[in-house]
Amino acid sequence: MWMLAVYDIANDKRLNKVAKILKDYGVRVQKSKFEMDVSESTFAHLRERIGKVIVPAEDGVKYIPLCEKCRNKIEIIGQGRYVDPDSEFYVL
Repeated sequence: MWMLAVYDIANDKRLNKVAKILKDYGVRVQKSKFEMDVSESTFAHLRERIGKVIVPAEDGVKYIPLCEKCRNKIEIIGQGRYVDPDSEFYVL
């Protein structure tokens, strides 16, 4: 199933952990948004891992299912994938 995960984490250490976990399952499309294609069991495992990191009173993670019909209607203006301005680039 296609999912969009968006998050707002209050603590930098937890934020980095959440981002690292989500990278195991999907592709970062914006700074705090990931798209992923996961099975139900994999999604359950992801939620469990995130749940062990966040503090619900301070942090928020939202999982939004994307049906195939809706996914095909996504309109992208500009960058379609997140490009980290702090990462290293090689110019050939």
